[in-house]
Amino acid sequence: MKETMQKRLRDELFSGWLTFEVMYVTILLLIQVIAYVVAPDTVIGMVSGLFGVIALVYGMKGRKITFIFGLIQCVAMAYVAWVNHAYGSFAMDIVYVISQPIGWLMWGQDESVRTFTRQKRWLIAIGAFGAWLIGWWVLASVHGQLPYFDSINFVVAMIAQVLYILKYRENWSLWIVVNIANLLYWIILTWQQIVNPHLIGSLGSGLSQVALQFALLFNSVYAIRIWNQRQSRDV
Repeated sequence: MKETMQKRLRDELFSGWLTFEVMYVTILLLIQVIAYVVAPDTVIGMVSGLFGVIALVYGMKGRKITFIFGLIQCVAMAYVAWVNHAYGSFAMDIVYVISQPIGWLMWGQDESVRTFTRQKRWLIAIGAFGAWLIGWWVLASVHGQLPYFDSINFVVAMIAQVLYILKYRENWSLWIVVNIANLLYWIILTWQQIVNPHLIGSLGSGLSQVALQFALLFNSVYAIRIWNQRQSRDV
């Protein structure tokens, strides 16, 4: 029993890696370290970035161990969002924390994925757009920073996370929207910190999040290709 668990763990961590994947995850991790070296004022920001990169790559590969790394990353990122007054991001990070053990329980050991019909994809897109408008209004009413971006991170990301847990390949298309919005969001917040260091927040954590969002965007684009191939094999 113990040997079986050890073998399963080794397979989860080390099996089936392409040379390209090893190279790009190494580069993404180095970017996080460089961001910390440039502004070494928060270890938590770097922890969020490093574990975020590891979690997203294992998620792309369909490995359920992603939820262990993801739990650590989400707790750290929730702290970063809170100190930067990114309330929508903070709320979504709490949802992420809760969703990690749920995802662990729901994902099997196989790499099979599901897909929607074209009609259902349109319904999801329309629903996500409506939810974004409502979230924008709510976050603006509580004076959150950049509520139009933060609402994408909150409502669209929530839909994407549910689809991710259920292993629908369309989750990655929604994550691309979220990643682009988050990348712009953290670039703006980081620039505000550079221009006005007296603002509440941390430059180091901002830089770490910019690097992380870039990694997330790259991985989401690559994951579409991988999950499409996986879904085609399952048909």
